[in-house]
Amino acid sequence: MQRGLALVGALAVSGSALAVGPDMSGLTSAVDFGTVISAVLAIAGMLALVYVAIKGARIGLAMLKGS
Repeated sequence: MQRGLALVGALAVSGSALAVGPDMSGLTSAVDFGTVISAVLAIAGMLALVYVAIKGARIGLAMLKGS
């Protein structure tokens, strides 16, 4: 009975210690996320442009086919 309570207590302490997690502020403060966000938005913009161009070409071809 004593060992069981000690084991439960040890698990509770180790579980709460893991809930905090490691401190990554040293790594994240060294990264400039402004350039990363700019690159992601530029790629998304290019993909949107390609999608609009393909959609417009399909609509144009459908108009030519229908006439």
